[in-house]
Amino acid sequence: MNANRRAAAHLVDGSLYVFRAWHSMPDEFHDAEGHPANAVHGYTRFLCELLEKARPERLAVAFDASLTSSFRNAIYPPYKANRELPPPDLERQFVLCREVTAALGIPVMIDHQYEADDLIGSALWGLRAQGVPGVIVSADKDFGQLLGEHDEQWDYGRNLRWGPAGVHEKLGVHPHQVADYLALCGDAVDNIPGVPGIGAKTAAALLGHFGSLDALLERVDEVAFLRIRGAAGCAVKLREHGEQARLYRRLTRIALDAPVPDGADALRRGTGDAAAIEILCERLRFGPLTRTRLKALLT
Repeated sequence: MNANRRAAAHLVDGSLYVFRAWHSMPDEFHDAEGHPANAVHGYTRFLCELLEKARPERLAVAFDASLTSSFRNAIYPPYKANRELPPPDLERQFVLCREVTAALGIPVMIDHQYEADDLIGSALWGLRAQGVPGVIVSADKDFGQLLGEHDEQWDYGRNLRWGPAGVHEKLGVHPHQVADYLALCGDAVDNIPGVPGIGAKTAAALLGHFGSLDALLERVDEVAFLRIRGAAGCAVKLREHGEQARLYRRLTRIALDAPVPDGADALRRGTGDAAAIEILCERLRFGPLTRTRLKALLT
């Protein structure tokens, strides 16, 4: 294990891995009351493996509280309106996943106004002020905007890691341009339409030339003369939808002022709660291997 990585704070996009488990684990798992438990079984295996592999000194897991209560919904009601709300069986498992996380002594971050992305961004921002690097455990491209010189993003499922340079390789823009990039080309996953007619390559080319969305809109008359496909039409669309693009950036920009544990020491993992783990093992009908792994992680 790289000592620097172990010293870095691991900030986990918990909701992503719960959803992945829900979709990938067979529906044969049930808790003691007969409710489906496939998501919590899959998430617990992921969490055990992460702790065993990375052995982080500091970490936290962030969860989304709701698809409809974020401050972004107030700014733009269609935000994430394309997503189906989690069914009750999954909602129940989200609560249990948080309980498993807390029982292992891991700080849990959740807030009804801010999303998991904002909680991770705010925690990373506080860590940076203390000189502590961060590892964001997620595959979500939005997190690219957070990566500083010493930070990493880790797509755990594919075991891919990248820093700021990797953001440019993937998207064609630098970390500080990611929110502008998503505002221009849109993000279908979050139901953000972007500027009509501007795709990913065009958005990257425009930001490569102008540097930022604000500079682009201030100098929009220059767009028609650029050597990019459909430059004249692009200029027209930007004039028509410039203010909408600024609105979309308020959605795509990760907040850095969400309420999170204060300082690096607040993210140190605790010893865990053996009694709570025992109760969860019984309630969730974990098998012998998972029980052994959980108990070993308490020592």
